[in-house]
Amino acid sequence: MNVLHVSDIHLGSGLSHGHINPATGLNTRLEDFIAALGTCIDRALAEPVDLVLFGGDAFPDATPPPFVHEAFAQQFRRLADAQIPTVLLVGNHDQHAQGQGGASLSLYRTLGVPGFIVGDRLATHRLHTRAGAVQIITLPWLTRSALLTRPETVGLSLAEVHQLLLDRLSVALEGEIRQLDPALPTVLLAHAMVDTAQYGSERYLSAGKGFTLPLSLLARPCFDYVALGHVHRHQVLCYDPPVVYPGSIERVDFGEEAEEKGYVLIDLHKGKTHFQFCPLPTRPFQTIRVDLTEIEGDPQAALLAAIAHRPTRGAVIRVIYQLRSDQLSQINLGELQQSLTDAHSVSFLPQLVNTQAIARLPSTALEQALDPSHALHLYLDHHPELEPLRQDLLNALHTLCPSDTEITPQLTEETELKIEQLRLI
Repeated sequence: MNVLHVSDIHLGSGLSHGHINPATGLNTRLEDFIAALGTCIDRALAEPVDLVLFGGDAFPDATPPPFVHEAFAQQFRRLADAQIPTVLLVGNHDQHAQGQGGASLSLYRTLGVPGFIVGDRLATHRLHTRAGAVQIITLPWLTRSALLTRPETVGLSLAEVHQLLLDRLSVALEGEIRQLDPALPTVLLAHAMVDTAQYGSERYLSAGKGFTLPLSLLARPCFDYVALGHVHRHQVLCYDPPVVYPGSIERVDFGEEAEEKGYVLIDLHKGKTHFQFCPLPTRPFQTIRVDLTEIEGDPQAALLAAIAHRPTRGAVIRVIYQLRSDQLSQINLGELQQSLTDAHSVSFLPQLVNTQAIARLPSTALEQALDPSHALHLYLDHHPELEPLRQDLLNALHTLCPSDTEITPQLTEETELKIEQLRLI
């Protein structure tokens, strides 16, 4: 049975790196994502495959603009027209803010698109394809929020909640496994962080929202292939059975600059499965870093020379350059922009570096600087506009940091109010 495994399409992401195409009215980066998805669907039709598995995260969020939703639907409609069964798994970006349901994908179930299954819950689906029957267990993105509102989690730490959720998931997954037909090829389709994976920016985007699954929970002999989604970098976590992230189909940001993008073709058999990663011709991202602080001559010429030595045609470029304050007037951004006219888009990120030596304070001065009273007096001396509040602030300081040898002064009601405001700050 031939299967195409694709994930993390994120259609509509990274638009800040593009511009409007006057011929279509669409952002050029949106067109890049559509083209990458179209290439995946082209391959599915050309093989032809018997089944398509989507590992989740169709859009940046659960409510994409209508024209983005339409572009996604136009590509997947081609699979329905070719009568290729498709399973759409719900990822973290496909869910409502509270982690309930798959708002961006539930439309396909509501419309009853022939051959389309939306995996928004842990369940087993038995599909009939041109190559025979197959069973798919769907495991969508899970969050702690479902448990945190339950009485039994009151007083538990996040680690304890995490373990409780894993225990419940293990029992539920075991229940699905026991209902499997041992004669049929079986796939686990999951959108999850796995503990042995190499994470990218997706780890920080979902920090505190999801939880990590142990590889041992997924790499089970009952599965002939484990199709994963969520991590944008292609990687194989296990070969027996294959546990595979295809990665995303396009670069979302510069954090994925060095990652190859693509999808996976699978030759699925009971007991033995083969697969291959298929790279996509995605638009390159490139960072040009230049340190100009040691340049005593023309920093503009040095910057232009660094740009000239890098391939930039059609790429999304960012130029990060460090310079001294005295070099600012020597940088001509218009000329730099002109040198990169063959790039798709360009951003310049100057970083001003202070090259002057910082004088060290003598120990007596340091002790004074660490003294709150001395620091406050010094601050007030340099801010004459605060003179009307000097005594109130000093009184507040004595209350917050009383001295062993001083008696805390009596405070007026107005001063106490100011102290409370300082505490809140």
